[in-house]
Amino acid sequence: MLGQLWVTLQFGLLLVLATLCLLEARQSVPSSWSWVLWSSSAVLGLWTLWVNRPGNFNIRPEPREGGQLVQEGPYRWVRHPMYGAVLLLAAGAGAWLANATALALWTALLAVLIAKSKLEEQWLLGHYPLYADYRHRTWRLLPWIY
Repeated sequence: MLGQLWVTLQFGLLLVLATLCLLEARQSVPSSWSWVLWSSSAVLGLWTLWVNRPGNFNIRPEPREGGQLVQEGPYRWVRHPMYGAVLLLAAGAGAWLANATALALWTALLAVLIAKSKLEEQWLLGHYPLYADYRHRTWRLLPWIY
């Protein structure tokens, strides 16, 4: 139930940002920074999906039954690379909009993803015996920072 709430909030915030970008598209084109952030998001997201085993990926924070703990590719450095890709996507929208509303939405999305990742990690600790060690040697979202 709580996991579904975080997913709903995550997608709700992304929908609001996307709507604001669609409205902005009538007046301006995305900045170069937006394209850099969106491209980085795409690369990180596709790399994450590539190394994650088929049927292992889940947008909800609950581990999949029969899933495996992935520790390679971007997971070598961060525990939640797809959340990083989502934040880069939203940052690209924020760079285009360049206003306080976009910053507030991005900050709210960051808070939601941190809360979602904490819940997910509780469940992963109970599901994968090796997760505690993995958690101690990797960063949550951003290597060498957080």
